[in-house]
Amino acid sequence: MTGSAIVVLAAGAGSRVGAEMNKVLLPLDGIPLLAHSVRTALEVEDVHRIVVVVRPEDRDQVAAALAPYLGAHDVWLVDGGAERHDSETRALEALRPDIESGEIGVVAIHDGARPLASAALFRTAIDVAQQHGAAVPALGATGLVALDGAPVAGDLVGVQTPQAFRAPELLTAYSLAATDGFVGTDTAACLERYTDVAIHAVDGEAANLKVTFPEDLALATELVTSANG
Repeated sequence: MTGSAIVVLAAGAGSRVGAEMNKVLLPLDGIPLLAHSVRTALEVEDVHRIVVVVRPEDRDQVAAALAPYLGAHDVWLVDGGAERHDSETRALEALRPDIESGEIGVVAIHDGARPLASAALFRTAIDVAQQHGAAVPALGATGLVALDGAPVAGDLVGVQTPQAFRAPELLTAYSLAATDGFVGTDTAACLERYTDVAIHAVDGEAANLKVTFPEDLALATELVTSANG
């Protein structure tokens, strides 16, 4: 039976959050930020592989941070690259044998700095990608202003992760990008450049915030505390 893989990107430094360590190792409700995403990924049905992309210098710390939350499950740690695109490429290369054999039909890529994405959002993105080729969560953006302080008019959305893609097309796109030396701003940009797969939007989640600054971590803590009653 064809399954899916989830790639969690955790190879950034996260200096803007003001920590002396990789921000994905910071505690959120007593649990490392990254462990929240990995625990959620483990809840998603029919996921055959979970790959966590890390900085080489963080590998031992990440392994130790995740170990208490894995149980009998196996998570692959892959060294990331200088850019997000490089990290995605290395994850896909690690998954190449499973993709080419047909074991992995969909790959979902998630930012480890988004600890509160739900298992239901992962499942929805994977299912839509399986049917249509690609799925990206989006949430309406409000209260935006231009540089001159004027409100921004029009319907705008904020894009989230997990984003999911049919694996063969995604692998092909990144292989062609490597040949051309192309570096995409995100996964969908690479797929759109090298394939004719249409990107389908799915409903994002208001709680699925990205921890970038210290106030984001404080808000995430409030959301977790509230959810736990």
